[in-house]
Amino acid sequence: MPAAHPSVTRRPLHRRALDVQVFARDDGLFDVEASLTDTKTHDVPLAGVPRKAGQPIHEMHLHLTVDATLTITAASSDTRWMPYPNACDQHGNAYARLVGLNLMKGFRQAVGERLGSTRGCTHLTELCQILPTAVIQAMAGSVIDTREGDAAGNPPFQLDRCHALKRDGATVAKFYPRWHQQPVAEPATSES
Repeated sequence: MPAAHPSVTRRPLHRRALDVQVFARDDGLFDVEASLTDTKTHDVPLAGVPRKAGQPIHEMHLHLTVDATLTITAASSDTRWMPYPNACDQHGNAYARLVGLNLMKGFRQAVGERLGSTRGCTHLTELCQILPTAVIQAMAGSVIDTREGDAAGNPPFQLDRCHALKRDGATVAKFYPRWHQQPVAEPATSES
């Protein structure tokens, strides 16, 4: 496995930048602006035209509106830089197919079903995959109660969704004692 900071000289080749911003609207909804930008450190030919170092290979944007339950009420996309002009950006209003999906309930699988393969843009569809955790992070503690759980008595949504917040772990015992569970002992096995 390579070291995190190799001792050999390196030179950058490519950079992919992802950005997600969430805005609260005055009407109680939330706008999600997500972008993906790819750049190279050297000139490359794309569709017979040279793309200069530092100019985007891809610059793509997703625009969503979600409600407080994280259900998408509006969705669109735009592609500003692409390798194949008048081809990459010709997927119509494909990302409107996100409307009705909920970011917390089967979103990633539904995106693949609705927009995977040639039904959408590989890069925009890939960008969709980071939206659930980014939007949840934006709303955690304000729109989403991360301390007490829901009205039905369920624990806060984030518990048991990562190794640090497993309900039988030390972090939950310390910061969410109400929701802590004792570790379940593994059943003993008999050897023959």
